Amino acid sequence: MSETVRKPELLIPASSLEVLKTAVVFGADAVYIGGEAFGLRAKAKNFSMEDMKEGIAFAHAHGVKVYVTANILAHNRDLEGVRAYFEELKEIKPDALIIADPGVFMLAKEICPEIERHISTQANNTNYLTYQFWYQQGAKRVVSARELSMEELRELRAHIPEDLEIETFVHGAMCISYSGRCLLSNYFTGRDANQGACTHPCRWKYAVMEESRPGEYLPVYENERGTYIFNSKDLCMIEHIPELLESGIDSFKIEGRMKTALYVATVARTYRKAIDDCLKSRELYEEHMPWYKEQIAACTYREFTTGFFYGKPDESSQIYDNNTYQKGYTYLGIVGDVDAENYIHLEQRNKFSVGEMIEIMKPDGENLAVRVEAILNEEGEAMESAPHPQQKLRVKLSGKADACDILRRKEA
Repeated sequence: MSETVRKPELLIPASSLEVLKTAVVFGADAVYIGGEAFGLRAKAKNFSMEDMKEGIAFAHAHGVKVYVTANILAHNRDLEGVRAYFEELKEIKPDALIIADPGVFMLAKEICPEIERHISTQANNTNYLTYQFWYQQGAKRVVSARELSMEELRELRAHIPEDLEIETFVHGAMCISYSGRCLLSNYFTGRDANQGACTHPCRWKYAVMEESRPGEYLPVYENERGTYIFNSKDLCMIEHIPELLESGIDSFKIEGRMKTALYVATVARTYRKAIDDCLKSRELYEEHMPWYKEQIAACTYREFTTGFFYGKPDESSQIYDNNTYQKGYTYLGIVGDVDAENYIHLEQRNKFSVGEMIEIMKPDGENLAVRVEAILNEEGEAMESAPHPQQKLRVKLSGKADACDILRRKEA
């Protein structure tokens, strides 16, 4: 790669303290999280102030930054709560706040000026004058609108100050609405996507009805079950890392603040290796491409697209016949301690059984196939299987697992 290429930050989402720690261990340079209010993922588990404090301490101990979302479009009734929230955040010192609303931005600048302010994609940041505006207000970083092409991103970089950072989504679910500014959820259910309560109506099945023939449903697209006309494929840029590096982007952002630890570990590990390989040499990156594609296909996803990076998406970027995910692996849990008898301690997430073959997924890229040799419950009693989520178990495996490894099972 050229010497002028910036080394980008890999920015990973986290829905909980457990997932934050996974992101850190599996290769994130920074993690973004939401508190219990004022973010746009009200249905995510989100972080209590205590968990946020612990997560920030863990990340900082590993040299990883933490950004907190506060990107609702605030109403008058929200402002005093935002003020109090920022007073609390001032004490626990995240590295940045992600903000969309100018009023919320002003409060952050007043209350905790020492915390960086990043401008959310929700603010519709589509041109370099907008970037210059936010820079003059004191923003450190602006998240680009997802509707920008690679060419537009390069042009942005050429027209903004060197120390103003560009953050861009490179992987994950795509909102059907412009920069995520969607009114469908509010219209259908009264739950406002711009207040963090989206019900994802873009994933629902639709038909049309002609006024003079009430009750007679006509599919919008030729499919006997109707159509998922708003259902977008997921963004994936793993095959285009060199162009991303050369575009001047400072932070490669992964979408998914409602995803599991398995998803986060898989995406973080894969993009981490792809970025590092490409920075070493284009040849090494291309040599390892089959591995990246195999790993990323192991995620839960909806088929992939390159979004707007190479022009306006066409009908091939939509999925009309279903709203289901592709699923390569089932998440079984994260390894906690490993005791003197070589049993791993695990809070189990999905059922597995003695004698079953599963995989240990390690942060360094290794996937180790192992047999489950024994399962003990909290009382030390032997079990043939672990059927109930969040059981605390001791498990003996045929291979070596370390703390923070992920256990998964390949699906047929």
